[in-house]
Amino acid sequence: MFAKYWKKIGMLIVIIACLFNVVSKLVAKIPYMDQLKESAQYVADHQDDDVKDNNIK
Repeated sequence: MFAKYWKKIGMLIVIIACLFNVVSKLVAKIPYMDQLKESAQYVADHQDDDVKDNNIK
């Protein structure tokens, strides 16, 4: 019986694994606004460092 349905069973396992992967990524995703704030803070910090380096020279 298993030999007759192995492709369907394998495909079902693959589909379930893909769905689990997608759902887990959606649940653990950082909110978009938090990501934008972190990016802006990173850019601002590096601009401050560049200004300090240029003033020293």
